[in-house]
This record gives sequence, C-alpha cells and structure tokens, in this order.
Amino acid sequence: MLLHIPLLETHGHLSPHHRDRFNFWASLAVHTHLLCIFLLVFAIALTPIGRWWTWAIYGIATLPILYWSKVDLRILIKRMAIEFAFISVILVGTLFRGGGQILWQWRWLQITTNGLTVLGSVGIKAFLSLLLLNILTLSTSVPLLLQALVTLKMPPLLISILASMYRYIGVLTNEFKAMHRAATARNFAPQNLYNYQRGDRAWQRQVLGNMLGVLFIRTYDRGDRIYQAMLARGYQGIPVVTESTSGGWRDRLAIGCIIIVILSGQVFIH
Repeated sequence: MLLHIPLLETHGHLSPHHRDRFNFWASLAVHTHLLCIFLLVFAIALTPIGRWWTWAIYGIATLPILYWSKVDLRILIKRMAIEFAFISVILVGTLFRGGGQILWQWRWLQITTNGLTVLGSVGIKAFLSLLLLNILTLSTSVPLLLQALVTLKMPPLLISILASMYRYIGVLTNEFKAMHRAATARNFAPQNLYNYQRGDRAWQRQVLGNMLGVLFIRTYDRGDRIYQAMLARGYQGIPVVTESTSGGWRDRLAIGCIIIVILSGQVFIH
C-alpha cells in the first residue's frame, strides 16, 4: 500500500452518492470500516487450503462493500495489477510443490494436483485480501485511518511510526521530483543510461549517483526540521484526534453481520 501513497488522497473525488443516507457502509464510523475489513482479511488468510466454498462466501460478502464504497474501478484495477505483479513470484513457486498426482514433468520440475490446489488457494487468498485492503485505502484518507487506529486502542508507538512513514514518504517523493526536474533540464534522462551510442553515459551515471546522495542528505535534514516543528506545535508522539465517533447501532450491526459471515464460512461450509 505504501507504493501508492500519492493515490490514497482520493476520498475528495468520490461520487456524491458516497454520502447518501441510504448507503449503509458510508454511514458507519471509520474504525468500524477498519475492523470489518481486518476481520475479513484475517478470516480469508487463516482459512485452510482447498476451502473453495468458504472463499466464495467471503467473496460474495465483499461485493456490497465494493458497491457501497464507490471507489474508482480503474484505479482499483491498476493497483491490483501492480501488487499482483509483485506477489506473482511467490505464487509461481507454489505451483511446483510436490504431492498428489503428477500432471506434467520435465526432469526434476513437475506440476502436481497438490501444487495446483496450493496455487489456487494462495491466489484466491491474495486476491480477496488485496481487494479488501485497496477498497479501504481508496475510500478512506490516511489521517482518518490513523485516527481509527487510535480509537481502536492500537499501541501509540506503532501509530506514530505509521504517521511518520506517511509524512516522510511524501517529503521524499517531493524532493525527488524537484531534483528530477532540475536534472532533466540539464539533459539527464534515465533511458540514456541504456543507450550505448551516447558518449555521455558516464556523466549520466554520475548525475544519478549525485541525485541519490543529495536526496538522502536533503530528506534527512528536512525530516529533522519537520520533527522539530512538530515538537514546537505540541506533538507528543501520537496523532492528534480531531473527532471521535463512538459508533451506533449500525456499527454494531455491521460487525455482527461480518462475524456471522465469517463463522458461516468457517463452521458450516466445508
């Protein structure tokens, strides 16, 4: 998720219907969103291999959340594609697990029925978990998520680390963009590093190395200044909670429904 921090600030572009009073999901408190999503993700991840109908139940439960969240499907699909490209390396490794009937073999490499079952199970787990987490981050801003963690009594040090990561990744990104624009104006381009016809490849590499070194020094100094400014403004180690919603009957009903869905998948569906 940290790879897409700039895209997280999309809550202001949600459809006007997102605040529709008939939208059950939007009427819930943010910490209820967080709790429901985490409960479903943990249930999906802890489901044993080969429980296809259980994951089907959880997938059906995800559909109304996706509909009510009113997220932009193009951004959601783009994120899912990028994240699946990273985890596909792990998924491919599960395909060649031994055990069961051998379906294909070339020397020591073989595909078995057990390997296909593991690949399908891990793939479904990863898909549903990423889908739920992306829905949460696309429909909720990072400050609201941090406030929800405070409401759920998460350790203050953990919340402080997450808030600092979010703040400093933004600083790092802005500094890199400014340096990249300055280097581009001086005839630097990353694709020139792979052009063997150019005679200034050594200079291009030197520019890239200088950028990375200066980037580290600048972000370190600016991060220290930001931290000192935060202390001067009364920062005490945890994010300031501007509003706190205790939750009503809708929140309790939503959590109860999620628990029923989870128990139905784990106990009654085999």
